[in-house]
Amino acid sequence: MERLTESLQEAPVVDREGYDYFVHPVTDCLPQVDPELLEEIAAGIESAVDVESVDKVLTAEAMGIHHATALTLSSRVPFVVARKRSYGFEDEVAVHQRTGYDEGELYVNGVHEGDRVLLLDDVLATGGTLAAMHEAIESIGAEVVEVVVVIRKHLDEPADVPFEVTSLVDVEVVDGQVVVEES
Repeated sequence: MERLTESLQEAPVVDREGYDYFVHPVTDCLPQVDPELLEEIAAGIESAVDVESVDKVLTAEAMGIHHATALTLSSRVPFVVARKRSYGFEDEVAVHQRTGYDEGELYVNGVHEGDRVLLLDDVLATGGTLAAMHEAIESIGAEVVEVVVVIRKHLDEPADVPFEVTSLVDVEVVDGQVVVEES
């Protein structure tokens, strides 16, 4: 995770109403997302979890999409996106999501009873997005097999999720700087 670590250490940190938010290609597609970084992340995911044991990858709109795309291209496992708007399909599942700086509904389509699912997100901070996606999968009758994030952000109050989460790197914001630990 050399590229990821180096780029995180250079990431600017901004205040979002008391929440230390780092701006980075993984989390914001800023300044740009380099293909080598995405390849490194996809390879890291494939070595960290058993991607071959899943039928689908579920990620959240919008910042998980580029990671799911890279993972799909390398693993050949298809992905679906938990969207922020409803499409009104008959089997659509809506769940409430609350993060450290936002809240709203997520809508899951394309996951069916019996599917084996890998949940993928860019960052785990409060756990709100992953918890909502996990709830949706369980309500459908599918199985969450793996949960992986590119970055786990350490906060004063750790994420409260009732399942194991694998991260590629762990970070902490200290004095306005991102400090990285490889997982």
